[in-house]
Amino acid sequence: MGTWIAPSIIERELYEAKNAGDWAAYFDVLARARLYLVQSRVQSDAHPDSVFFHPTPDRMLTVHTAGMLPAPTPETVFESRSLGWFSTVWAADDPAFLAVNPGSPAEAYLTTTPADLARWRAHADAAPCYGLPELKVHALFTGGPLHGDIAHGLAVGGHLAVSNGEFWNALAYHGGGYQHERRRVAKSWGITDRADWLATLEQLLSTTVVSPVWEFALRVRRVLASDFAGPVDVEHWRHAAEASLRRNAERAAEPQLTPDGVTVARPRPSAEVEGEIAGVKRLIGRIARYEQRFRADGLLPEDGWVRSVEAWDLGRASQMARWGIGCRYGTLHEGEKAVLRAGEAARRTYRSWGEFSAGYVLGRCLHFDEEEFGTWYTGGLAAHVTLTTDPASPWLNIPWE
Repeated sequence: MGTWIAPSIIERELYEAKNAGDWAAYFDVLARARLYLVQSRVQSDAHPDSVFFHPTPDRMLTVHTAGMLPAPTPETVFESRSLGWFSTVWAADDPAFLAVNPGSPAEAYLTTTPADLARWRAHADAAPCYGLPELKVHALFTGGPLHGDIAHGLAVGGHLAVSNGEFWNALAYHGGGYQHERRRVAKSWGITDRADWLATLEQLLSTTVVSPVWEFALRVRRVLASDFAGPVDVEHWRHAAEASLRRNAERAAEPQLTPDGVTVARPRPSAEVEGEIAGVKRLIGRIARYEQRFRADGLLPEDGWVRSVEAWDLGRASQMARWGIGCRYGTLHEGEKAVLRAGEAARRTYRSWGEFSAGYVLGRCLHFDEEEFGTWYTGGLAAHVTLTTDPASPWLNIPWE
């Protein structure tokens, strides 16, 4: 390969196949890869469900694999399609060549005769997957930070990167393509413009999306663990939480001295307070049962417990920063600042990648799983195992502190 460093495993495999003269292997890699076409953002916004071919003067259509994409710019976007898709839509008057990663050692200029298109279809039909495999660590070898504070902040989003089959260190993010990313955040988050993205990102970075009730319960235990320098019994935890809630209710009913005089507070209804206490006690039991399972499955050490579920927000914030770049709702500079904030906040709350991961998975389970220990749990566990055992994982190569 000489002095050239392939930006990702995709381009490395393309180069190795080409260098060996193994074109069947080359097409196998292409059939698994997302192939990106450049588009005018104005045109894409006007026709979000369409992809336009923009051939070169010498009748070539250029596509890039994920590692070869340039940094996002406001005016230009990329859409991804599969080799199988190209084989289906290619018409007789379309360009004579498909240029793959032109100008790089992994380049190829593919003819587009009917026999060629049939070959593309055959490789696409045989491909075991499309895109990078999920639940594996994928990194940019060049074009993405591997060490330092920015890399740490990006690695805070490791759970989602591994679960979704994406480069964990791609700050200059394109994802599945411009419209794909816009549809994703609109469907999952209700984000349809820059203002929505900025507001959601700030909420995640401020850890105000996770339930304050969850954090209250965990904070009570943290105080007890600090005061008594050891494990906290569940019943002790429940009693302390109840006492704290009753004190809060009593204080809220006390008259308040303000610049306008004495304000008489109205006591909260007894049924409301008792209901809140009962709910927190149930929550504590639920957390304790999750932690018991976490210990059995290796998410927590034998005597471990979850400090906070802020990781659930911070991990998503790290990814949200990148999703905004892919959607062109935010800039690279804004994304960099956001991932740095996510990393700094995670370091303030947790003491290790393992602690952070347990907090992330607990938050995910409390939000989605309902103690079913279904895919919301098993998927989080699988990502945790990958991130804590794969030698290429950022969690094994970037110090927590």
